[in-house]
Amino acid sequence: MAVDVFSSHRHDDAMRLDPKRAAIVVIDMVNEFCKPGGAMVLPGYETLVGPQLAVIEAARASGVPVIWVRDAHRPGMRREREWVKRTQHCLEGSWGPEIIEDLGARDDEIHVIKRRYSAFFQTDLDLTLKDMQIDQLVIFGVVTNICVRSTVHDAFFQGYEVVVPSDCCAATGPREQESSLYDIATHFGVVSESADVVAALRDGASLQPIEVAA
Repeated sequence: MAVDVFSSHRHDDAMRLDPKRAAIVVIDMVNEFCKPGGAMVLPGYETLVGPQLAVIEAARASGVPVIWVRDAHRPGMRREREWVKRTQHCLEGSWGPEIIEDLGARDDEIHVIKRRYSAFFQTDLDLTLKDMQIDQLVIFGVVTNICVRSTVHDAFFQGYEVVVPSDCCAATGPREQESSLYDIATHFGVVSESADVVAALRDGASLQPIEVAA
């Protein structure tokens, strides 16, 4: 598909990740969305684990903090906003909103609970990042077209440089994956791949945007 005239007015500059300014933000890699028995399982989550672990391990080796964001909802709400549109999910205190064991999240890393799609909406994520003097974010997880995208938007609005490794994210379908990554690359940040992010974290390599289909 040809790039539309409006979206062609864009900059695709390379960037560098500075370990002193960067953080990894992992979105909703939880049992409810990944494991059999979850209320809303995204098929094929297993393909994300390898690339995600590569980025996470490179970040830890470089002293870059890893921030785990998970959806969790209190019982007994009169009008739980996400449940207006979506099946009841991630009930606080249950197995559902726990980070999948595959990724080896650590208790001494930062954990953020969100009640809405965006990891920034009425959480202390922005405050935490500012206290850490972080302004570069590598954001990934599930799903690309809902919670990842919402978080990327808010990160951009609040002045963060954003990188999204495409092979560390999955959407509700191929169309949604391509469209979301295209829009992120065009308007909100850099879309890259896990191997390039790992090289940028470990070796200081320049992070080149990848071509995302329109």
